[in-house]
Amino acid sequence: MTPRTVRLVALASLLLNGFLLLNYSLWSGSTVRSKPSVPAPVTMSYTLDLRHNISSQELADSPLVFVGGVPRSGTTLARAMLDAHPDIRCGEETRVIPRIVSMRSRWDKVGKEHQRLENAGVTDDVLDRATRAFISEIIVGHGKPAKYLCNKDPLVVSYMNDLIRMFPKAKFVVMIRDGRAVAYSIVSRNVTISGVDSKSYLSAGLFWNKVVEKMIRSCSEVGGERCMAVFYEQLVEDPETWMRKILKFLGVRWHDNVLHHESFINSEVSVSKLEPSSNQIVEAVHTKALEKWRTKLSPMVQRQIYEECDMLKELGYRP
Repeated sequence: MTPRTVRLVALASLLLNGFLLLNYSLWSGSTVRSKPSVPAPVTMSYTLDLRHNISSQELADSPLVFVGGVPRSGTTLARAMLDAHPDIRCGEETRVIPRIVSMRSRWDKVGKEHQRLENAGVTDDVLDRATRAFISEIIVGHGKPAKYLCNKDPLVVSYMNDLIRMFPKAKFVVMIRDGRAVAYSIVSRNVTISGVDSKSYLSAGLFWNKVVEKMIRSCSEVGGERCMAVFYEQLVEDPETWMRKILKFLGVRWHDNVLHHESFINSEVSVSKLEPSSNQIVEAVHTKALEKWRTKLSPMVQRQIYEECDMLKELGYRP
């Protein structure tokens, strides 16, 4: 192991343990005053899982795919359809990738801390390489090998600019759905999202508005060759047209399996019992949920969300 690799391993271990310590503090609801009981440090191999025989740098140079969007926007359906393709593996949500990228992003924004890191030789390049190695280990290790590897964590595309720096050949598929449908789904299914009142349709709608605005802006910044926005409504109404567009964007050959993902559940398409959308993707693509929110939300709530959420109008959604 070279000295450079040793340094990277140590830094990645520090990243992971810092992440665990941060979450311990958050979960405990108080400031950590004494040494908490946390798992022992984890040493990670930067050759990654030997079963897959792929390095962090090789993954950075490969056409890695990130699928995301506001939760309840069809991200699970999109990844299930992609997973049905014999050349693609996305798998279930990792949950840790958005958090580690968020931590990496925050270090750039805290001026004094960033200055201290730079002064200690922990440069942006070192941090990026260590974070990339951590992400690579998760993506490669949590599923079977495939020609095209994919990650689906809904909010991961909120950090598109950070990810494109670490994975310059990555491509992003951003799922977009009517914010009122998303708000209804979040509240009716009691989906827990930090900062969102899960009993308030307006709170869920405003969250959708803020996150979608950021994702659309980031998508525009990285450019059309790297980012594609897909409307959930259009995908379920015309699956073949949109899956052909998505696969062409990704540079992946066409395969009919993507139109029949339900036939590959628990074989090619792994399903988590703990993800809120899992019980829906076991069915074939359908349009039953498209307008359900219109019959469930009162006219006053519908009007309130539409008036408060400018992105609904910007994206062309009707009142």
